[in-house]
Amino acid sequence: MSAVLQPRAPDMHPDEWKARVELAAAYRIFDMLGWTEMIYNHITVRVPDSAARGEKQFLINPFGLHYSEVTASNLLKIDVHGNKLDAHNPWPVNPAGFTIHAAIHENVPDAHCVMHTHTTNGLAVACTEGGLAQNNFYSAQLHDMVACHDFEGITIHAEEAPRLLASLGRKPLMILRNHGLLAAGSTLPLTFVRLWTLQRACDVQVTQAPLGRAIAIPEAVAKKTTHDSFQFDQQFGAGQDVFDAMTRLMEHRCGDSYKS
Repeated sequence: MSAVLQPRAPDMHPDEWKARVELAAAYRIFDMLGWTEMIYNHITVRVPDSAARGEKQFLINPFGLHYSEVTASNLLKIDVHGNKLDAHNPWPVNPAGFTIHAAIHENVPDAHCVMHTHTTNGLAVACTEGGLAQNNFYSAQLHDMVACHDFEGITIHAEEAPRLLASLGRKPLMILRNHGLLAAGSTLPLTFVRLWTLQRACDVQVTQAPLGRAIAIPEAVAKKTTHDSFQFDQQFGAGQDVFDAMTRLMEHRCGDSYKS
């Protein structure tokens, strides 16, 4: 099946189309950054105002497409159970992919966006007994923001959801042990900068590890660093300026076909 573009439905609300374009841009940015896993993993967002209508709808990548093929029009609209809601879209949903996302979207009120990756360095840290180390500039910005959840196998069983939610608590980031990284947030750009910071922390940790014992950052300094990290603050854009810059870079390198 080829990645045929579907036309925008004439009755689609402009806010949904805006969310689709932003999400498609995120998939292309992930591809540019090398945060892909063939056709696997997901970024999901709530369809604007769907909860207010009592429908709880979400957008997710079509299963079978590489991130570089995702567009605003071929994104799938699904319900909280992962059922397709747009019959015109020929692509299937990966049920394993939405299990984690559904649990968080359904139970965390401000989880408008959920991102999950299997990057090499993120997974390496997730496989490390000590987990994320508080020893570099980026991990110091995430003090008390990162939860951990033990590996229970491929996430296709809904009965894991209560344990996953208990592990997450009120934190916006989670290391899925032996598995990968996860971020959630009230906007896509905020979720992106949170995940980017965690990814950078993992990159530095993995690169530093062969050099010898790292210099630990005292907890008081880490608390201060997290407090002073304005990139997560709504008053300073909460990641919007970063995401906009990355979108411009992606368009310069790859074009703007994601808007189709």
